[in-house]
Amino acid sequence: MEKARVTSKGQITIPINIRKKLGVKEGDNILFIKNGDEIVIRNASVDALLMAQKEFEGVAEELGVSSLEEVVDMIKEVRKENGGKYR
Repeated sequence: MEKARVTSKGQITIPINIRKKLGVKEGDNILFIKNGDEIVIRNASVDALLMAQKEFEGVAEELGVSSLEEVVDMIKEVRKENGGKYR
């Protein structure tokens, strides 16, 4: 359990142990999610990455991609088709 004090402006300093567990560093955005009677704090960047992973779950298998090398080759092909626009 960690504790923080709220300033007159409603600001808090997240204790270092919590920042480390969340993977939060200066400039990161934090999500406050209501879950029943509790509020869950998450690193917004990590949460976005996890959501993207969930959305793409199974796509590699559908495309017949089974290795990192095949993913890299696919990316190179898309870049080539788009005239190198996406680097």
